[in-house]
Amino acid sequence: MATSLRSGLALLAVVPLAAAAQQPERHTLAGDRVAIYDLAGQVRIDPGTGAEVVVEITRGGRDLGQLRVERGPVESMPGYETLRVLYPADEISYPKLYRGSRTQMSVRDDGTFNDHNNGGRKWGRRWDRRVTISGNGSGMEAWADLHITVPAGRRVDVNLGVGDISVTNVDGHLSVDGNSSTVTARGTKGNFSVDVGSGSVNVTDAQGQLSIDTGSGDVELTTFKGTDLSIDTGSGSVSGTGIAADAVKVDTGSGDITLSGVSSPDLKLDTGSGDVDLDLTTDVDAVSNDTGSGSVTLHVPANIGAALDIESSSGGVESEIPLEVTKWGSDRVTGKIGDGKGRIAVETGSGRVRIVKRQK
Repeated sequence: MATSLRSGLALLAVVPLAAAAQQPERHTLAGDRVAIYDLAGQVRIDPGTGAEVVVEITRGGRDLGQLRVERGPVESMPGYETLRVLYPADEISYPKLYRGSRTQMSVRDDGTFNDHNNGGRKWGRRWDRRVTISGNGSGMEAWADLHITVPAGRRVDVNLGVGDISVTNVDGHLSVDGNSSTVTARGTKGNFSVDVGSGSVNVTDAQGQLSIDTGSGDVELTTFKGTDLSIDTGSGSVSGTGIAADAVKVDTGSGDITLSGVSSPDLKLDTGSGDVDLDLTTDVDAVSNDTGSGSVTLHVPANIGAALDIESSSGGVESEIPLEVTKWGSDRVTGKIGDGKGRIAVETGSGRVRIVKRQK
């Protein structure tokens, strides 16, 4: 009986300790540039007050006690104040992933990963550790959810292995990088950069400068106003509406491009395979569209003025807008619309090109 009682007391003693370990840990980071690293978890980024970046960490999983948090400058990120969640295992189980999901990553000894800030340079043997993160398995079961608050104007780089990232109303120079992550952002201002290896990106009501790069995943943009907009996806569709920018560049290896309500003097669209549907609200200086395989539809205002150079190896050209044609061949049309001051160049290897009068 005594043995049984002692065992029960020991069990009761463990439960409060585990519960306490799961309470958020608060860290503050000063410095002009801050970089944060976590291999698995959910990341939420909100605006903050004061001068310091605040990170609240909530650990999870049966092996949460094995996680370590380290801070300070590291050789691989010169000039940055860093916070790194270290996972002392090469096999990590993160049950919030889809069952059967599996991501492999190279991780430095100091807990940093990705090398966008160092031009791809390796640091000694720090890339030798290969970490696998899966939705189920016998590895270390642990993760760290992060809540990050960013004061206005700060430069912060957030790096996540797997998990979701959400950003709301942050004003500054923010870069988020996920190896296998979905990113949702609303109300950002300043310079906002998104880079995911695999996962979708959804951005709403952004202002300033926006760059989105996905290896595989759809991109959806609703309402952007700023200087430069750049979207690059290896495989995935790109859709956007309500875009006003000094320059727009969209590149997809495979996937449709659909942009409506676009006001920009300079547009470059490129897709290896996929249809392009572009709706312009204003006159342009230069529009360039290159499609390997897919149809192209341009919705243009009635008063647009541009020189035309349209090449379609297969599919033909149609226009609802009166054209002043200088050359009409089997696969190429040149001429102008209106005063011809701007320039519209379209090339498609296979697909029809249509110029449509925009509906108000």
